[in-house]
Amino acid sequence: MSAFIKLTLQEVHSLSIKVLSHAGFGQAHAQAIAKMLYTCQLDDCQSHGLFRLFMCIETIKAGAIDPHILPTVNATDASIIHADAQGGMSLLAIDSAMPKLIEKTRKHGIAALVVNRCFHFSALWPEVERLSKAGLVAMAMVPSHAWVAPAGGIRGSLGTNPLAFSWPRLGQDPFTFDFATSGFARGEIELYKRAGKPLPEGVAIDKHGQPTTDAQAALDGAMLTFGGYKGSALSIMIELLAGPLIDDMTSLESMAFAAGTGGAPYHGEIILAFDPNLFSGGKVVDNDQRAERLFADIVDQGARLPSQRRYAARARNLERGYVEIPQQLHEDILKLTVS
Repeated sequence: MSAFIKLTLQEVHSLSIKVLSHAGFGQAHAQAIAKMLYTCQLDDCQSHGLFRLFMCIETIKAGAIDPHILPTVNATDASIIHADAQGGMSLLAIDSAMPKLIEKTRKHGIAALVVNRCFHFSALWPEVERLSKAGLVAMAMVPSHAWVAPAGGIRGSLGTNPLAFSWPRLGQDPFTFDFATSGFARGEIELYKRAGKPLPEGVAIDKHGQPTTDAQAALDGAMLTFGGYKGSALSIMIELLAGPLIDDMTSLESMAFAAGTGGAPYHGEIILAFDPNLFSGGKVVDNDQRAERLFADIVDQGARLPSQRRYAARARNLERGYVEIPQQLHEDILKLTVS
């Protein structure tokens, strides 16, 4: 069994800042990225926590990203906010535009944040949860690289194309889900490769289009969508909403843009926010109770609401003041501070 080490919560943040600054990220970008990594690691989301430092460094080394550029935010009288990352990471652009998105949603009832020209590597749930903590319902979606074969296909045409949703709950953690429309997230396959473990059946094909449980063969071949044709259709929808709709790249175009270099995919992101107060005609309390009856009936059957384990991990880690990560991962991250 792999050995694990303990990192205090402050060490998670400071280690991230140290690695990112050493790699060349400006202070504003380093802080935005470190906040995201801390948030994910706090919830024991290993595939999107400190492990993602490697992708950040690969993106710097690929030479396409500007690690110092500041985003621009353009908000008109309409309910759409445009944040141009200008070739930087997505997170600083989203942080810069989030207050305006909340303001617009409360004014119009519904608003959208369009993020263009960004490199993206991160989980989506921290972004939608930020909105649900403000009392709003939120959705977010992005393409990626064409790593995923459509249902019935033999090569990658689609991205992992995650979809996130968050619903605010009075006095409780929000109802949140964030999942790739591929059967596995790309980062999960990379973690299986690091651990030398076989993949589950039915999540990937090799470069010849044959089913595989070998992580490296999957990385060289293509991943599969969940749910067959239904997951494939949902993935295509995300390609359209987070690509052509917002004048940005599809996963095929993003992969072509990368031209074989490593690092985070380059594309856009769309975040949608809804104000329950305006949508319900001011009957938020009554409709919250209706939602809570639904949640209670689900849990009463012995089913689990999405993110329950993540919230439990967060509470546990906050109480004890540390997280646990594989020792080998920690040693590899420390090498990033001296290379």
